Amino acid sequence: MLRKLHQTFKFFLIIFLLILFQFNFSFADVLKPNKSIQPKEVVEIQLSALMKNDSPYQDRGILQTWEFAHPNNQKYTGPIERFTKMLKGNAFSMLLNHKENKISEVFKSDDVATYEVLILSIDKRYFKFKWQVEKITSEGNLKDCWLTTAVSQPVDMGSAI
Repeated sequence: MLRKLHQTFKFFLIIFLLILFQFNFSFADVLKPNKSIQPKEVVEIQLSALMKNDSPYQDRGILQTWEFAHPNNQKYTGPIERFTKMLKGNAFSMLLNHKENKISEVFKSDDVATYEVLILSIDKRYFKFKWQVEKITSEGNLKDCWLTTAVSQPVDMGSAI
């Protein structure tokens, strides 16, 4: 009886460790900000992730986008659960799983860059956004990293058909 209990315990321990390993491994593919990533690349990383939001796992695109949100922006839109709800709401849901995007630089200085982003949503409507990124100048692990500080409300540009 004791031997069977020990075997059952080992079985559940192995299953638990496999699940834990899978969970930790699945988030390893999310890029982290670093000072070598240029401002336009931040927008490209976020849009690319949102374009395939649920690949390879649910809401990976939202998580990736969150990683490149400025800490002040995270305070305003977070925590991550609130940010997810915001992106899945009516105001920003067209970003999720969109078909294509185009990024055009509007302004760039040493510490601020603004882009116009045009996306074609999954339901074939065009939307325009203003996307702003800023370089972190304060000391810390994000110093000299470019992060998103603002994304405008979408402007509906009409149907692609």
